Amino acid sequence: MEQVSYKVVSAPAVELRITSPFTSFVSEKRFNRGITVSELKCKLELIVGSPASCMELQLFSAEDKFIGSLDQDDALLGSYPVDDRCRIHVIDQSGVKIGEFEDVSKVIKYEMSNEAYDKRADSMRLFLKQSKLGLYNEEQKEKDKIELERRIHEEKALADAILVGARCEVVISGQPSKRGTVMYVGQTDFKPGYWIGLKYDEPLGKHDGSVNGKRYFQCQYKYGAFVKPQSVTVGDYPEEDYGLNDEM
Repeated sequence: MEQVSYKVVSAPAVELRITSPFTSFVSEKRFNRGITVSELKCKLELIVGSPASCMELQLFSAEDKFIGSLDQDDALLGSYPVDDRCRIHVIDQSGVKIGEFEDVSKVIKYEMSNEAYDKRADSMRLFLKQSKLGLYNEEQKEKDKIELERRIHEEKALADAILVGARCEVVISGQPSKRGTVMYVGQTDFKPGYWIGLKYDEPLGKHDGSVNGKRYFQCQYKYGAFVKPQSVTVGDYPEEDYGLNDEM
């Protein structure tokens, strides 16, 4: 009987899982079996952040069973029983503690006074001043102030025509129309301008008439809302009947 011989050929590259105490996730990388353990450590340095000279490598099977240590720096990776999905766990021997550099409150920060910063010839503040941009654009600031005053004056005129207790419909672009009762008319602490406080007929609001700890009116939670006067139309808008009280 003719004897048959077999030759086992390993793939030139192997896909390994990489773990370390410094990362909470598993990295998956392909490595050439022909590199040395020393070269492998240099590549792992970029993945886990541990110095290659301080690494100890442990090899686990695809089922996470410990196989042994990769303890010969001049040995080829392929000389160890590595296969796809095996895991290499990197142990750092440098003495660095996990999370040692994560608490930025321990980092000494350089602080510069406003006076010293104003004397710098290359600061962003100087650039903005010279270019009259942002807070240093006096002309634009004046225009913004005039526009805000105009908008508030317009809102006040509209708000003066809306009375507390009136029925209304609210139409805001991109939203379905809503009906409710006017509960508050005037200025607020949370934003400039004039606002209309509403109690909706349905739970389509955001609060119970209180915003940032200040109460403007009283209603059930999720029935209250504030909108601009431009969105409110006062009229004879009875509550819609949704058939909730129909008898069977």
